[in-house]
Amino acid sequence: MRLVVLGGGESGVGTAILGKEKGYDVFVSDFGKIKQRYKEVLINKGIEWEDEKHTESLILNADVVMKSPGIPEKAPIVKKLIEKGIPVISEIEFAAPFTKAVTIGITGSNGKTTTTMLTYHLLKSAGLNVGLGGNIGKSFAEQVAEDKYDSYVLELSSFQLDGIINYKPHIAIITNISPDHLDRYDYKYENYIDSKFRITMNQTEEDYLIYDADDEAISEWLQKNKTRAKLIPFSLTKTFEEGAFIKNNTMEALINQEEFTMETESIALEGKHNLKNAMAATSVAKLMKIRKATIRESLSNFQGVEHRLEKVLKIQNVQYINDSKATNVNATFFALDSMNTPTVWIVGGVDKGNDYNELMALVREKVKAVICLGVDNKKIIDAFGNVVDIMVEVNSMSDAVRMAQRITEKGDTVLLSPACASFDLFENYEDRGRQFKDAVHNL
Repeated sequence: MRLVVLGGGESGVGTAILGKEKGYDVFVSDFGKIKQRYKEVLINKGIEWEDEKHTESLILNADVVMKSPGIPEKAPIVKKLIEKGIPVISEIEFAAPFTKAVTIGITGSNGKTTTTMLTYHLLKSAGLNVGLGGNIGKSFAEQVAEDKYDSYVLELSSFQLDGIINYKPHIAIITNISPDHLDRYDYKYENYIDSKFRITMNQTEEDYLIYDADDEAISEWLQKNKTRAKLIPFSLTKTFEEGAFIKNNTMEALINQEEFTMETESIALEGKHNLKNAMAATSVAKLMKIRKATIRESLSNFQGVEHRLEKVLKIQNVQYINDSKATNVNATFFALDSMNTPTVWIVGGVDKGNDYNELMALVREKVKAVICLGVDNKKIIDAFGNVVDIMVEVNSMSDAVRMAQRITEKGDTVLLSPACASFDLFENYEDRGRQFKDAVHNL
């Protein structure tokens, strides 16, 4: 069996390692450059590879192809594979049959990283032998090759879900759905929504789907479509006989005839959206039979995720917050919503078809200045030029931070929450967030 891996990054190299171990004839091909550390792994494992090209004769003879999530289906090589009827799958689909471990799959437009990390923290604190993978951390396929864990918490993007055929998580979570990545879905929101719901398509009556019952797109899909999984909703406004909700400043989770309660103010993560993430993670913990005391302790000591509303420093009574992970409008909505002081907002990057109108009321109420950090800021300037007093364009992070310091007064907040992808000026959102933190530390 010939396995061709497109993309020599974390998921690609992990898949190659697992494929080699399971007796496949493996070839890795990357149209870009493969990082040195990954090249060394491939050479050490005796896996053939190429970079900066796709040699068709070595690819179109595959029995199965694992495509890294970053490669669009419109890529010429992928189109040729599909035309030939060669299955093109994701890392998760390839690796899942090789493990007996229980998987918890988490998707959504926003909140999935925080929910994934929090769920992992809850299970690990309870002493479970649990791995973390998917879009985050170490490759799931490589961990399956090492075969160390009894369960996995996996963060799954819509691109990874597009590449599944038979994979099903025992517990699935959809944190929310808002327009994102529409450039990869023919600019059709319904295609993107369907993509997220692939997480539940193979689930049976023995499996669970945990979802945000306040989310319009999710509720509509569930009204029109069926899943066999047992539904466990969570909400900030409704109550359920089975599910999680907030009532009188208390989080309640009623699952499998058991009740769990915790005062919301004891939960370490701040903001309404984080209450949702906490309800989703608590629902998993209850399904995995974790003790109430452990759940309470874990929710009260969880430190949050880097680049997600991360408090960097307070300088001259101005708080600097790194929310570089906000790569779409919905994520930035949550960030602005949680601001309680006048805010200087650093925004911009590669626009994925953003509609800034939904931020309008929050910007009027909370934002005193907008600093545009992108190659093309026209859309942002058009949207907010008449709404805020100060509008500045910069093209480096250090300029953005220095400008913010000039504009702020005591008691203000400087918020990096770009609402866009980072690829015009940065390697990725982590690079953008680290540059922000470095610039703040250098003030």
